Amino acid sequence: MTDKQQLTLMLKKWQAGDQNALDQLIPQVYQELRRLAKIQLNQGKNSIQCTELISEAYLKLVDITAMDWQDRTHFYSMAARTMRRVLVDRYRKRNTNKRGNDLTLHTLVEEDTQQSNAVELDALEDALLKLEQFDPELAEIVTLKFYGGLSHQEIASVVDSSERTIRRDWSVARLWLNRELSS
Repeated sequence: MTDKQQLTLMLKKWQAGDQNALDQLIPQVYQELRRLAKIQLNQGKNSIQCTELISEAYLKLVDITAMDWQDRTHFYSMAARTMRRVLVDRYRKRNTNKRGNDLTLHTLVEEDTQQSNAVELDALEDALLKLEQFDPELAEIVTLKFYGGLSHQEIASVVDSSERTIRRDWSVARLWLNRELSS
């Protein structure tokens, strides 16, 4: 059994209520969760430490009882989304009293050109919510790419699509977000 299959099996056991599976799962997923957290924290200035972000996301993930974990990639994509929510919630809470001070910026970087546009986390979140209403699949790709740090190939696996389609959709999503954030 491969590591991926073993991890998926432990997720299923945890979902069924096996506490031992969760105890075995945590050490195996911690390094990947740490990588995801670093990706998100390296996107801009944040007032949260990597371990703290992982802990908050973990507590939210453990509370999800109705989730049907399909596989390890599904788990990691949910972890990335959860970390996104933690960061956005913290950003909004911190800036309710300090409008305009110590803005948290994120950067949308195109791998091929290394061009980047700095955006406020709050503005990016609002744009992503609009994109979810307009095209949920594009919003999913942005979340997995930007917050999850997944490659085009990994995203294709998660959303059950071709890598070529993901590259095209990523380009469309970036254009849509850039236009939305420019206005």
